[in-house]
Amino acid sequence: MRADRSKKATINSAKNDNRQSYRGSSKGSLKIVGIGPGDIRQMSQRARDAIEWSQVIIGYKTYVRLLGDLVCGKEIISSGMTEEIERAQCAIQTARKGKRVALISGGDPGVYGMAGLALELLDKKDLGRIAIEVIPGIISANACASILGAPLMHDFAVISLSDLLTDLELIKRRVELAAMGDFVIVLYNPKSAKRIIPF
Repeated sequence: MRADRSKKATINSAKNDNRQSYRGSSKGSLKIVGIGPGDIRQMSQRARDAIEWSQVIIGYKTYVRLLGDLVCGKEIISSGMTEEIERAQCAIQTARKGKRVALISGGDPGVYGMAGLALELLDKKDLGRIAIEVIPGIISANACASILGAPLMHDFAVISLSDLLTDLELIKRRVELAAMGDFVIVLYNPKSAKRIIPF
């Protein structure tokens, strides 16, 4: 896929930049934190503890705003949409300086979140330089399901309709196959500011 190749090239470039940024000898910490579906009451205690423990909070500006008073007195580094690689790279570089860093992600960092990207950008040397931890969170699929009752009691599929990183034809194929398999289907990103009707 064209977009996937472009993303991989950008990640490889970021990796090269990261290798040049080692500073200091003290061991830093990078916690990749899932903050849940948006309501701070649905954030896990483990996520709260990680944020309170961290010195530096890095994340998408809307997610940082959702944290409210939890980030008072901390260094905040925030940015907008489509800047995920830069945020992950910044988090790694900051942790290399010996800082306690929380890279926050909406929902769960391993589900359309920041964990995979951040781990991909790490250098092998980081395993001895940085204490790395992925902290799970409640995803919106579960939060929304609880409002409806219990629609995800059996097998289900989660599919993103965003075509930023995946070709639209492949997305359509995935939806068709999930429907053929009689899965309950959770659809993420049904529209955006530019993509009002994706299908």
